[in-house]
Amino acid sequence: MRRGAGAVRLAFPDESFDAVTSNYVYHNITGHDHRELLLETLRVLKKGGCFAIHDLMRRSHYGEFETSRQQLLDMGFERVEVIDTTNGMLMSRREASILWLGDSGLLVGRK
Repeated sequence: MRRGAGAVRLAFPDESFDAVTSNYVYHNITGHDHRELLLETLRVLKKGGCFAIHDLMRRSHYGEFETSRQQLLDMGFERVEVIDTTNGMLMSRREASILWLGDSGLLVGRK
């Protein structure tokens, strides 16, 4: 990567990848708007590509989800949804609570 590159500014041109994924990264990046990080991640996704972003989907990080979802749909994304991963899919609510992952969710969709 070039100097200064990272999650905040990816060192790839627009629409470089067929798929993008992230697993519990965004909540560790402090001092940056998580919605902006999400948009930077999705900037490199090709039209027709899929994404899966697993993180703590707190309202304090992403705002009201429906507003963020609508913004992505308005930008041309075909599908955007959050799947609760504390409902037994990956862990139980009890396990999530013990691990401090109570707001864990998987943001998935297609551009």
